[in-house]
Amino acid sequence: MKYLIGTDIGTSGTKSILMDTDGHLIAQDLEEYDVLTPHPLWAEQWPNVWVDAVKTSIRKTVEIAGVDPKHIVGIGISGLYGGSGVPLDENMEPVRPDLIWMDRRAQEETEWVKEHVDGKRLTEITGNDVVDPYYGYTKILWIKNHEPENWRKIRMFLPPSNYAIYQLTGKVSIDHSAAGNLGGLYDVNTNTWSKEMLDAMEIPESMMPEPLVDSTTIVGGLTNDAAAELGLAAGTPIISGGVDVGAANVGMGVFKPGKYVAAIGSSMNAALVSEEPIKGQGLIVWPYPYNSEHLVYNFSGSATAGAITKWFRDNIGDLEVHNQHNGGDNAYVALNKESKNIGPGSEGLVVLPYFMGERAPIWNSDAKGLIFGLSLVHTKAHLYHAFQEAVCYALRHSIESTGRDLGEYIVIAGGVTNSPDWVQMFADVTGYAVRTPIEDAEANLGDVMLAGIGTGTLTVEDVQKWQVLGNPVKPDPVRHDIYNKYYQLYRKLYQDLEGDMHELSEVEKASEKMLGSTVEA
Repeated sequence: MKYLIGTDIGTSGTKSILMDTDGHLIAQDLEEYDVLTPHPLWAEQWPNVWVDAVKTSIRKTVEIAGVDPKHIVGIGISGLYGGSGVPLDENMEPVRPDLIWMDRRAQEETEWVKEHVDGKRLTEITGNDVVDPYYGYTKILWIKNHEPENWRKIRMFLPPSNYAIYQLTGKVSIDHSAAGNLGGLYDVNTNTWSKEMLDAMEIPESMMPEPLVDSTTIVGGLTNDAAAELGLAAGTPIISGGVDVGAANVGMGVFKPGKYVAAIGSSMNAALVSEEPIKGQGLIVWPYPYNSEHLVYNFSGSATAGAITKWFRDNIGDLEVHNQHNGGDNAYVALNKESKNIGPGSEGLVVLPYFMGERAPIWNSDAKGLIFGLSLVHTKAHLYHAFQEAVCYALRHSIESTGRDLGEYIVIAGGVTNSPDWVQMFADVTGYAVRTPIEDAEANLGDVMLAGIGTGTLTVEDVQKWQVLGNPVKPDPVRHDIYNKYYQLYRKLYQDLEGDMHELSEVEKASEKMLGSTVEA
């Protein structure tokens, strides 16, 4: 029997799995860590945290599996959208932390691009019709503008997964999905770096890594030192699985256009794979990890989907957390039990889930979280239920942004699938039947499939025979009718309050300046 490893570097943890070539999960390990947030709306990470987690999770997974390392024939490594990418000097050492996807500091750079770069050409070349601090190229410009000493040291930017691969193989590469996810520097028409856009942004082309590869290309083999650390054979092939949400789609068996998958972790990435970019809808567009030169990944979703329920648990669910630490139910399980019998609409509560601004489809860094409709009848259970509904509303908004019929069912993956009641809620809110993965290993599963295809161990036909999805959960028509009304209110609330959200941000900024002046005085 041959085996494959899939490793995914996430925002809050790195997970590895080991599978056999019949699609059976043999072993897995998760290593967790935190994001650095030195200022409001900033989010960054030193890359050694990722590399250490990759090495530890792979080593532990191999130890748990207890299989002969010689029979492990390939490793696929995917990663979170790395924002700026890891800034590396001429010795391939990190110059500063990576500004990751959720970092929102590049507001001035966003405005500069809008004023100085031809927006029509930007869309024609990159497929993206919105300029926003979410994109990696605006974060690169922020480093250039605010940290000139660091900028002079930087030789190259590598995404988290490709930096980890470099540490394991000594080989530099970048997959097309990660390159496209920088936003303004990659040409989706030619699948190359865009010299025109690099020149327009005043970013040296030499800072963009080569070669650009499909996620079924072997980019290198484990070095002797890395192999010894991991307990594997030297030369074990590694492929670059790409941006994790794209790898998750592959893991759900999507190898052709037309299927809609929402991967919901700390954030939500809900995407439709197509042959041509979906333009004019504010979606984020980049090459799909599989068949990168012919398939496009069009996505949107909530920046803080799972993050808002984690916030709720940590700040409001202190009793549930305490009970968990003392042998009780997991805090999320307890909160789900408490809210299980709350009806659709949470007895008149609507939550806007914009706790860190919002990217596609509304693209507003000043968007704020909101709890609307509170009364004395409401309990913690009502609130938690409304937070869950907010994530469902955000998914429906993303679905509608594609402007397409998505067929009989959609696929939802991620931690939310651990709650059957929440899965039913997604079906009731969206009106689509929902299928979920059998194993909790979406991006990792995609990494295994891509590694299998890349090493010739598996074919697309082989992995499509794997049973990866459970039976569909169908929407309840009565609940769907009720949710239609709440969803319309959800959309209207944002439209009504958008101006107030911008004004609140200006008040915040002015207050910070005033307080700063007082401290200096």
